[in-house]
Amino acid sequence: MGYVEDLRKIVGHRPLIFVGAVAIITNTEGSILLQQRRFPNGVWGIPGGLMELGESTEDVARREVKEETGLTIGRLHLINVYSGKDHFIIAENGDQFYVVTVAYYTNEYEGEIQVDEAESLTFEFFPPTELPERMVGSHREIIREYLKKHRGRV
Repeated sequence: MGYVEDLRKIVGHRPLIFVGAVAIITNTEGSILLQQRRFPNGVWGIPGGLMELGESTEDVARREVKEETGLTIGRLHLINVYSGKDHFIIAENGDQFYVVTVAYYTNEYEGEIQVDEAESLTFEFFPPTELPERMVGSHREIIREYLKKHRGRV
């Protein structure tokens, strides 16, 4: 059982603040790796997740990418930190939370993609001009900022 699950046993569905990290991973063509998530309903997003006790945000990005994709990522470069009232979420089960998301990018990765079927349907590299329609809204915002400020700087 993880930190979030342990907290939920104590506080139920009440609003909490969670810190997470995501990592935009690009291939040599500049396409972006996206995860088609099992929940909610096949929406696409950037690999990442929530912090466990004792982790840095870089640790979170590396662990989540490894767990979700099977890839080991190299140097991480900061895109931005996203927080505030626009990052309030009510999950399908009624859990409420505000997320502080630290977003990174890298083009350094090793390994073969392996789908964790508990969390993901598939992974695919998308050219930035051909992103899927059904995406996590905040992840679209992160990609937009990455493309505007950081593309090509690795």
